Amino acid sequence: MEANILIPISMFAAIFGVIYLYLSTRNRERLALIEKGADPSIFKKASQNGLGSEKIILLNLALLLLGIGIGVFLALLLTTFTTLKDNAVYPAMVFIMSGLALLLGFRITSKLNKQKNERV
Repeated sequence: MEANILIPISMFAAIFGVIYLYLSTRNRERLALIEKGADPSIFKKASQNGLGSEKIILLNLALLLLGIGIGVFLALLLTTFTTLKDNAVYPAMVFIMSGLALLLGFRITSKLNKQKNERV
């Protein structure tokens, strides 16, 4: 009974720890660069000149979730209208469609970066 509560607590602690380490390390790195004489505006130029990592992550996440949804739907269609076993069809379709969605996201991101570089 006590072990059931430890799983969500440890999961929350792990996520919090990773986020805390990422933010504190990024802050230390930026402070060190500023102390060495780097211009503080370089931290904002990356998102203004390029596509922005937030947009890329959101695009890939949206396409990944769409791929998972389409994979589950196609697996449902396959198991309904064929004699295939659903134990193998669902994971296979989810992984195939997720991979295709991430590949599509990579291609879109590459194309957007190329267009952005041509304008500059």
